[in-house]
Amino acid sequence: MRITIAAVGHRMPDWVRTACDDYLKRMPRDLPLQVVEVKPATRTDSRPVERLLEEERLRLLERIPPGAQVITLDERGSLWTTRELAAQIDATRLDARELVFLIGGADGLHPEFKAPGRLQFGLSRLTLPHALARVILCEQVYRAVSVLNNHPYHRD
Repeated sequence: MRITIAAVGHRMPDWVRTACDDYLKRMPRDLPLQVVEVKPATRTDSRPVERLLEEERLRLLERIPPGAQVITLDERGSLWTTRELAAQIDATRLDARELVFLIGGADGLHPEFKAPGRLQFGLSRLTLPHALARVILCEQVYRAVSVLNNHPYHRD
């Protein structure tokens, strides 16, 4: 199983790449984590947001393997504990499916990714900068996997 964070955006500051890379390197070989950047749609005053979100939706779909479990990050999503996130990762692993977390761009994500029945996960009720959300998600995925592997990184 592989875990992917597909994030709309590019040119993250060095501190984001450094922090994410640290957690990516720590992941066990049987549960690798990767961060893929999806080019945001070009924003102009004349382009409606719906059209921008549709372009980004198509680009994100290219990053989702068939049959993958998709979890959308959204501030209105369920607030899971680390152990609940670990359970979600474990259930996906037991189903032998890929796991993809989606982080939207400046205008969020296409409504298709937030439709009823889709898993939506919130890191916080606060609106976080996309760069910071990316780092927090990398750390939390690493922490959840450490729980699954009985590694002492996480302490309740």
